[in-house]
Amino acid sequence: MIYTLAYSPCPNDTFIFAALANGLLTDAPRVEVVLDDVEALNSAARRGAYSLTKVSYGAIPYLLDRYRIMPSGGALGRGCGPLVVMRPRPDGTVPSLSELDPECLVAIPGVMTTAFLLLKLALGRTPPIAEMRFDRIVGAVAAGEVDAGLIIHESRFTYEKFGLRAVADLGEWWETQTQMPIPLGAILVRRDVSPAQAATLNDAIRRSLRFARSREGAIIDYVRAHAAEMDDDVMRKHIALYVNEFSDDVGAAGRAAIDVLFERAAASGLIPPGTKAEFAA
Repeated sequence: MIYTLAYSPCPNDTFIFAALANGLLTDAPRVEVVLDDVEALNSAARRGAYSLTKVSYGAIPYLLDRYRIMPSGGALGRGCGPLVVMRPRPDGTVPSLSELDPECLVAIPGVMTTAFLLLKLALGRTPPIAEMRFDRIVGAVAAGEVDAGLIIHESRFTYEKFGLRAVADLGEWWETQTQMPIPLGAILVRRDVSPAQAATLNDAIRRSLRFARSREGAIIDYVRAHAAEMDDDVMRKHIALYVNEFSDDVGAAGRAAIDVLFERAAASGLIPPGTKAEFAA
């Protein structure tokens, strides 16, 4: 059987899945890989498009009828949250998050992203937004197309080169509020995949990550090929930040953080009440 496996071209995903995607693991399930922007994957998951797919935790409350969460392969952590950035004022300062003008137009990487969910939680309201691919946001803010930008992925390493300043670190906000790691993205498995098959796939994801860590030279060209517009230093910083112990297994701390995220979002009316994470293994 061949499983469809969808993830983003970002270095953390390609690093984790390189060995599995390229047939470098012994006795691993066969996969047919699709790479796309995470918000496109969030939308595709609403249709149940792929057997396995990376999605945002902000989207998961609307996907649990079709999918369960895999313990491995996801993105959780500390010090890795989305940032709100702006052009500085003439005096070089930027407002705090609480001082943002209610009419401030914010570019976001998608309405179903965890980043946007966190922004709404931190602001206590939904700001005016302009949706665009995550890699366009920094340029749009710098060019004055929007007032502020909600940035994710490698943009956190590059925004200062565009003359922008950070208004808020939403990961820092989350950690201060909860003392927990921040759940960003997960691998989901479709419900027509049996529990035994899901366990085999989860094991393959963990083995793929371990292969990458122990034999980086065998997979790094694959990572570079999909990070073509990113220099090696940014690529490696990206991997170091987003690939961590939670990538191997979400663990008790990760599961607790997910529960708190869903509880707070539901209490604020941002996701359906009673949303509970359901894991496949």
